[in-house]
Amino acid sequence: MAYDFAVGQTNPETFPVEALKAAAMRAIDREHDSFNRYPGAYGHEGLRRLMAERESDREGVSVDPDQIVLTNGSMQAVTLAGQALMEKPGDKVICEEFTYSGTISAYSGIGLDLEGIPLDEDGMRIDALRDRLARLADADELPKFIYTLTTYQNPTGTVMPEKRKRELIEVAAQYDLPVVEDNCYGDVHFEGEKVPSIYAMDESPNQIYICSLSKILGPGLRLGYLLAREPMLSHIAGQRFDAGSNTFAAAIAAEFYSGGVWDHCETANPVLRRKRDLVCGGLAAHADDLCVWSNPVGGLFVWVRLPDDVDIDRLTGIANDREVFFAPGSSFHVKRETVPYIRLAFGHVPEADIIEGIPRLAQSIREARTSNEARAFTTLFD
Repeated sequence: MAYDFAVGQTNPETFPVEALKAAAMRAIDREHDSFNRYPGAYGHEGLRRLMAERESDREGVSVDPDQIVLTNGSMQAVTLAGQALMEKPGDKVICEEFTYSGTISAYSGIGLDLEGIPLDEDGMRIDALRDRLARLADADELPKFIYTLTTYQNPTGTVMPEKRKRELIEVAAQYDLPVVEDNCYGDVHFEGEKVPSIYAMDESPNQIYICSLSKILGPGLRLGYLLAREPMLSHIAGQRFDAGSNTFAAAIAAEFYSGGVWDHCETANPVLRRKRDLVCGGLAAHADDLCVWSNPVGGLFVWVRLPDDVDIDRLTGIANDREVFFAPGSSFHVKRETVPYIRLAFGHVPEADIIEGIPRLAQSIREARTSNEARAFTTLFD
């Protein structure tokens, strides 16, 4: 049996099979003619209208469906924004020091140079951002934009408070930098107040917002979207040459959500919260003297800080021999450096596997150490 904490996927146990079957039948009956046409750069109008409702409800601001471009997953939106905002290979982009591995690959792949800003428990540190931008300005190497995961950040699980978001808006405006806010985990929410998005807090056309259905419904649908104001919206939409996103999937999703955009979240999120609690509870029981970890209020990941004397390669081998798999911190470091962190994904992992797998992981960490010294840290970040 494999205990796979490596891949960030949604929970198959709460996938709405019967509801989607019914939605598919309705979509085929209602919209079969549209499946014979290319959808265009902006995509299915009905789903855009529902996603505008989703954002308006959550963020408390009016969102026009015509401000939304549907994409083939949120990663296409991430890539399109990068392509639109960069001018030449070697241009810089600011992001968190640890960020989504797919974004690192996408931006590196199109020729952007990633500048990582340290994090703390509240996300990207604005003091470090100010210092870095000042140095880059002095060197005439200002970045083309800032990319940030402000809510249930992947991989760390941090949430940027409203006060810090306002500071980020201020710093970005000082240098006239667009901000690409990736909120793909925004509705995988467990507890506490929801912090408004940067897009909802600032009316500048420099604010670009990305969201997804992969994390609340299913990644196989390949449905995400980008929200922006003109002229930025047209500039980014002009980068796509694929004739638009999947109309069939969008039509089914629109039918599924036509009865309410929050019902599925209310079913799926409590189960995910229970899995988070099992991961954190297992770490507390078996690794409290070894590690420090996040206890995220949303999202799909627990970020674990390891003792400095853990050999990551040795840990990987020992854990894999026990059929325990995780994502090494280096996968999320913007320069792919070896770091004393691992990410544990729990969304798709059965509860029984969490209960059995975490003790195996803890024992593997013990065996991968080169000393028996007490850990020298008490926080997730220095």
